[in-house]
Amino acid sequence: MTAIVGVRYLATSGLFAWVTHRRRPGLYEGLDKQIRAEIGYSLLSAGIYGVPAGVVAWGWQAHGWTRIYSDPAAWPLWWMPVSLVLCLFLHDTWFYWTHRWMHRPRVFRVFHAVHHASRPPTAWAAMSFHPLEAVTGAVVIPALAFLVPIHVAVLAMLLTIMTVMGITNHMGWEIFPRRLVESRFGNWLITASHHHRHHENYRCNYGLYFRVWDHLCGTDRGISRP
Repeated sequence: MTAIVGVRYLATSGLFAWVTHRRRPGLYEGLDKQIRAEIGYSLLSAGIYGVPAGVVAWGWQAHGWTRIYSDPAAWPLWWMPVSLVLCLFLHDTWFYWTHRWMHRPRVFRVFHAVHHASRPPTAWAAMSFHPLEAVTGAVVIPALAFLVPIHVAVLAMLLTIMTVMGITNHMGWEIFPRRLVESRFGNWLITASHHHRHHENYRCNYGLYFRVWDHLCGTDRGISRP
């Protein structure tokens, strides 16, 4: 599982770094040292993410410990989209509150400073974490697999959304159309324009997928224009 997570990171971040090179030539110019550090920390994080992922895979296939199911008839079909939205919201909730906690000065220096060393963030920075921060992120979806009934295809979709949004939010430029980002729907969705403001300001925009908690807690400071 560590190898799978590592290869997935290199393939997906590499793809979006290539897209950046094509669409925004020179955006990452002069960031070679930073990118090498991002890749190194990200591969270390892959090793950490691989452990609970391996436990889930083993527990599901060998012992049936998890709530993952493969028969679509095991639960009503309407539960598939509901379980996806539920898991995204629960993941987002965990991320918001742990992320906000990690911005306390003493905690920040230990847990989160590595991630914010990416100035500006690049497509390689999505998993660039200190090992302690990586642990807080690695346990969430595996824990949900033990708590929430989820079809294996929905789990794959959840992991895909997590990967794509994690990378695109750190690319340093907005990949989604401005009409979406500035729409009513976009006002509740996190993209690079919203997360880039966090990397500029530090004390705002803590969410991962949605702006719900930022709006409710008064930490939303709008969007940047990366």
